[in-house]
Amino acid sequence: MNGPNAPADPGKPAQPDRLLPLLGTHEDVVAYFAGVADLDATDPADHELEEGVRLASGARLEQFARAGSGDAFCFVGEGGEERPVVYVSLDGEAGPLALGLPELVRLCLVAPWWRDTPGRTADELQTVADEYRNDVPDLDRRRDRAAKALGLDPAGLPSEAAALARLVELSRGPVATTCLVVGEEGDPLDPLFGEALDRC
Repeated sequence: MNGPNAPADPGKPAQPDRLLPLLGTHEDVVAYFAGVADLDATDPADHELEEGVRLASGARLEQFARAGSGDAFCFVGEGGEERPVVYVSLDGEAGPLALGLPELVRLCLVAPWWRDTPGRTADELQTVADEYRNDVPDLDRRRDRAAKALGLDPAGLPSEAAALARLVELSRGPVATTCLVVGEEGDPLDPLFGEALDRC
């Protein structure tokens, strides 16, 4: 069924081109993404990549959010929130996280501990997730409130395993090549995940 009366896909935001403003202004969304998922989009004007950090392809690399460490979330190329998203670490690592902001939002909602995945087995990842929940006992409530504010049905979100498997998929092949980030001297930054994700 097409047209204005078609049912919304419960796994996708109703207005995907409106996510970024909500990530920076909506109280429940900011509380989760900045406070739990370590993605702060509250002041995009303050976001600036280190000098010389750019895409090897010459395409635009636009920072739109940051982690508490100063690491950067960036859009690749021209366009809106459908653009690929890469993460650029101050430790000299970079890699793709999602094909579009909606996919990044779902990753952060179901696995805000995604940075801790490299090199860990499934059991170790469960320990990481349990520790996260111990540190943020109201995580599920905060996640559900943020998801609903973004137009997502929490029940329609992917599983943690599916979201993390997607990181493995994106870290290889054409997406990783398209999103290759280089430093000031033109040398590629180290892969964000590399081979370590094979154990996830």
